[in-house]
Amino acid sequence: MNFDQIFSDLKNKIYKPIYFLSGEEPYFIDLLTKYINDNVLTEAEKSFNQTVLYGKDTEIHTVINSAKRFPMMANHQVIIVKEAQNIKNIEELIHYATAPLKSTLLVINYKYKTLDKRKKLYKAINEHGILFESKKLYDNEVPGWINAFLKNKNKTIDPGAGMLLNEYLGNDLSKIANELDKLIITLPDGEHNITTNHIERNIGISKDYNNFELHKALTQKNVLKANRIVNYFSQNQKNNPFTLTISTLYHFYSKVLTYHFLRNKNDRRNVAATLKVNPYFVGDYEKAAKQYNPKKTVEIISMLREYDLKSKGYNNVSTSQGELLKELVYRILH
Repeated sequence: MNFDQIFSDLKNKIYKPIYFLSGEEPYFIDLLTKYINDNVLTEAEKSFNQTVLYGKDTEIHTVINSAKRFPMMANHQVIIVKEAQNIKNIEELIHYATAPLKSTLLVINYKYKTLDKRKKLYKAINEHGILFESKKLYDNEVPGWINAFLKNKNKTIDPGAGMLLNEYLGNDLSKIANELDKLIITLPDGEHNITTNHIERNIGISKDYNNFELHKALTQKNVLKANRIVNYFSQNQKNNPFTLTISTLYHFYSKVLTYHFLRNKNDRRNVAATLKVNPYFVGDYEKAAKQYNPKKTVEIISMLREYDLKSKGYNNVSTSQGELLKELVYRILH
């Protein structure tokens, strides 16, 4: 079952005896756990029927014994095991998973790992409970997730603002959700749309000096603007790391190269789907392709690899990352 199906069932009070929540993305695991923690039992029922265990401080037999208890003056008991990836011999849970109590909701948080599908434990949980693998979103999927997150809160965000958040926070959904919640709180009464101005004022990310604006300056071959941005980056390297700039430039020009060889450039939705970008940004790649022919685009991608190595000390003894970036941008523009 996917996240939405599990969440929908929980809201409708359709419960399973075991929830084994695993995977690389902790955000969805924490969200499901919090909902179960907050909503399955009433406050009065929690005193006797809700237990939270931690993998570092518990053993598997303690988990099993806790799950085998019957609820007191309630229909269910909830056992939540956090940091379960630290429990030794997790496979011994098979002794409970083959015949779990229907009155127990055993929630296993198995972050950053997954169960071996070949094992008996996986098959037993799959038969009697819920197996959920929380996967990291790809960077190109994050803007869509941001839109969906805000839609649930009756809010919207400008595409450029969503890209800005994605660029600086990556695909860490917990951080992004936290910042979005802050932005929602700071929106003036009657406003429902988040812009780059809101982000700059409340999060501290510059709307004028960022990698997204650098891409636009390079696309327009606006030498003055590009130099202003790289100078700003050089003076604020902590908030604008060289590796992030190189990475975003590499992804940008890789998509420009892909655009060059598309057969059908007239269908914007098809172009957006192929490039894995919001249709709103297709125009940026069209403009960049006009400025940089396929040969020059390949040269730029090669340069980016070269300067990535230089930043790590290869064929470079003393040039700072700030100076390397200035040199790189000069070569791209000229």
